[in-house]
Amino acid sequence: VQFVASGGGMVQPGESLRLSCTTSGFTFSISEMCWVRQAPGKKPEWVSAISTEGRSTYYKDSVKGRFTISRDNAKNTLYLQMNSVKPEDTALYFCARYDIATMAIDDYWGQGTQVTVSS
Repeated sequence: VQFVASGGGMVQPGESLRLSCTTSGFTFSISEMCWVRQAPGKKPEWVSAISTEGRSTYYKDSVKGRFTISRDNAKNTLYLQMNSVKPEDTALYFCARYDIATMAIDDYWGQGTQVTVSS
């Protein structure tokens, strides 16, 4: 199983970023997926999740209306469109397999991509 997250960077508050997570080693199209982030000195927190075909999406309250999760099953890739970013969005972002029914995040997350929001 492999997750390669990319698209992070340093941006100013209010700007946008699009994160991608390219996966391999498992059947992506039948896997519910999520994004998780970890800020320096803090515990990891769940950010967003998506059903297998993308029809259902879920968000942490603090990112609702600003972030959009999506997926391309033909490319085995998960996305996170981040708009109107805030300094508190600064974190290392990971993608992982997820179980929507039990809200369980799989143990393996890959290497992550750093997002830094600063003026």
